[in-house]
Amino acid sequence: MRAAQVVSLEGPSGVEIREVPDVVAGPGEVLVRVHSVGIAFPDLLLSKGEYQLKPEVPFTIGIDAAGTVEALGEGVTGFRVGQRVAAAMPYGGAAELLAAPVDAVFPLPDNVSFDEGAALPMNYLTAQFALSQRAGLQAGETVLVHGAAGGVGTATIQVAKGMGAQVIGVVSTEEKAKVALEAGADHAVLAEGFRAAVGELTGGRGVDVLVDVVGGDLFTDSLRSLAPLGRLLVIGFASGQGIPEVKVNRLLLNNIDVRGVGWGGFAMSRPGYMHQQWQALLPMLETGTLKPPIGATYSLDELPDALRGLESRSALGKLVVRLA
Repeated sequence: MRAAQVVSLEGPSGVEIREVPDVVAGPGEVLVRVHSVGIAFPDLLLSKGEYQLKPEVPFTIGIDAAGTVEALGEGVTGFRVGQRVAAAMPYGGAAELLAAPVDAVFPLPDNVSFDEGAALPMNYLTAQFALSQRAGLQAGETVLVHGAAGGVGTATIQVAKGMGAQVIGVVSTEEKAKVALEAGADHAVLAEGFRAAVGELTGGRGVDVLVDVVGGDLFTDSLRSLAPLGRLLVIGFASGQGIPEVKVNRLLLNNIDVRGVGWGGFAMSRPGYMHQQWQALLPMLETGTLKPPIGATYSLDELPDALRGLESRSALGKLVVRLA
C-alpha cells in the first residue's frame, strides 16, 4: 500500500510517499480503507520531531482519516464491513489502509462526505472536550475564539453554536473573517484591537469563555477580555511567539480561570470516552450544525504541500488529502 512517511525530521521536505506492507486488523482493531486524511498542526510538529509524541522514523503521518470498513479484528462489534467511518490516531492515517483501535473509530452519517469526515475527529473532539469538559459551557454564554478561521477555530465555533452559545471569532485578516462567519460565528473581529471590539460587542462585560489556539502577545488582552467567572482555555501556541506567562494577580481581580486543554492524552487513555464524545456530536452532525469548512484538497503525492500550507499559516479551514 502507499503511505506518506516521515523519513527524516525536517518538516515537509522530510515526508516521502512510499510503498509499505499492507496492514491487517489485529484483535480489537478495525481495518479502514482510507478515502481522505485531514492534515492538522500536530502533523506538522510530528514531521519536525517537535510534538510531545516522538515516534521513531520512518513512520506514517496522519491523525484524522475517513473511509470504509475493510475488515474487523477479533472481538470487534458495533461496526460492519463497508460501513462509512472516521478515525482518530496518534499517527498512521495517511495510508491506503489503516488499522485503528475500535475506540478510535466512529460511524459517519450519510450526509457527511469523506472529506468532511477527515476534518472532524481531532478538531471537533478537541472542541467538544474543551467546551464541555473544561469550560462547562452553558447555553446563552458568549465564547471568543482566537484563530477562528483555522481547523480548530472553525470546529470550536460550530460546537459552541451547537451548545447554544454566542460566538465571536478573532482573525488576522478580512479574508479569514469571512471564513469564521461562514463557519457560524455571530461576529468576526480582527486580532489587532480585538479587546476594544469585544468590549463593544458585549457591552463592556467581556466573554464567558475564551478559546486560545494562538498564544503569543494576545494573551494579556485575552485575560482582560473575560467576564467575571470567565474561563480562558489554552489549546495551543500557533503564533510561534513563545509560551505566554500568567500573572496570577489578574486571576484574582475578576475571579477568572486559565485552564489547559490536552484532549489527546486525556481521551486516548480512557476507553470509551471518545465514543461518548462522538455521541454528543452526532445530533449536530445529522442536522448539519457541524459542517467542517474544507480549505483545500490535495492528492497523496501533494501531502508535503499541505504541510507547507500549515507552516506558512496560509491555510483557511481544514486541509484534506484524498487517497481515493
